[in-house]
Amino acid sequence: MEKTNVMRLLDARGIAYVPHRYDAGDPPPSGMEVARMLGRDPASVFKTLVTTGASGQHYVFVIPVCEELSLKKAAAAVGEKSVEMLKSRELLPLTGYVHGGCSPMGMKKPFPTVVDETAQLADTMLMSAGKVGYQVEMSLESLSHAVRVTLADVTA
Repeated sequence: MEKTNVMRLLDARGIAYVPHRYDAGDPPPSGMEVARMLGRDPASVFKTLVTTGASGQHYVFVIPVCEELSLKKAAAAVGEKSVEMLKSRELLPLTGYVHGGCSPMGMKKPFPTVVDETAQLADTMLMSAGKVGYQVEMSLESLSHAVRVTLADVTA
């Protein structure tokens, strides 16, 4: 399997993960479709969402694909008055990732990252490996060795 930058980053840090590949079409499949393609419970497959706070600071939220981000809870989790979703056209220049292939690991620069507290319920979680069609499976603990995360209830 081709290695993505996220996989190379994890390899370089000695962080354990299991790579997964799925056939990506155009447009890329939804997170729920990815979970189905990989035969996984959608509660264990996570999507990476990038937001902008009222202060102008950017934040990353990692939530199950079967859930929606609560902007009110997200803002409270990061101490902002409000947060809004980053415009799609701003994603690549800011993070280095395209829609459908955004990972909390290996962004152009680190942003405060909040993982939904439900991630604690499963032994492993799947998330984008930084490229559409690729996922990495790892424990929450392993993710926390790759990027500084905090846990909070941020889903609607």
